[in-house]
Amino acid sequence: MKPLAFTKMHGLGNDFVVIDAIAEPVEVDAAMVRWLADRRHGVGCDQVLVVEPGGDDYDFGYRIYNADGGEVEHCGNGVRCVARLVRERGYTGRTGITFAAAARRIPTRWLEDGQVAVDMGVPDFRPAALPFTADAEADTYELDLGDQSLRIGAVSMGNPHAVVAVDTVADAPVTTLGPRIERHPAFPHGVNAGFVERIDPAHVRLRVWERGAGETRACGTGACAAVAVGRRGSWLAEAVTVELPGGALVIEWSGGDNPLWMTGPATTVFRGEISGEQ
Repeated sequence: MKPLAFTKMHGLGNDFVVIDAIAEPVEVDAAMVRWLADRRHGVGCDQVLVVEPGGDDYDFGYRIYNADGGEVEHCGNGVRCVARLVRERGYTGRTGITFAAAARRIPTRWLEDGQVAVDMGVPDFRPAALPFTADAEADTYELDLGDQSLRIGAVSMGNPHAVVAVDTVADAPVTTLGPRIERHPAFPHGVNAGFVERIDPAHVRLRVWERGAGETRACGTGACAAVAVGRRGSWLAEAVTVELPGGALVIEWSGGDNPLWMTGPATTVFRGEISGEQ
């Protein structure tokens, strides 16, 4: 096969193989994604991102694929990375850049310190938005796992999230309960599972089991979901520092129909080409 050019990037350790399909179209399928994401036989990453040309009401498009090859709706750390890439490649010098992913528009702001702020949209707590099987919308729900029951919050940040409050994230059963929550039949399309520890109203710790990827160093939409659930439950402030294994994000949401904003870093690690058998 023709060598495939890529850029390895990460947002707080949530790592990506980014493919530039702006200058030249690139065909991506599930088998290619699994090969690229494989940390032994490919490049290795949590997600593969494909950046595409813009349209009438957005500057650039981008597609998001989890390591298992499935395409997903949104990735907060990923959009910060593609914002850095299009500026580094000279495709735009603007500080305000709008991306399109899965039929939604995502405005971003390039900040003077090199961090990227992202308009993550309005949190959607309607069960049908995730989707999530529930009798009615509520602040929290009981999720029956058979041998135990969990109290969760549920919200869509463009992708589905279940949020579990824990005493300490260090002892949270992320790798055992995470997969069970992800595949619970109440979430017919699967769900990301966040385990959140409240330090004070403006500071939480978070670990996330991502749908199709497993536990990652950071999950931008997961951080947004945790804050949205905490704000709805009146136990978090409007601006919250979310401490993840890979670093910290600042999440700001005043509630209601106002958009939630996420601010954090994006890092280019290296560029390369890969060729060979998938």
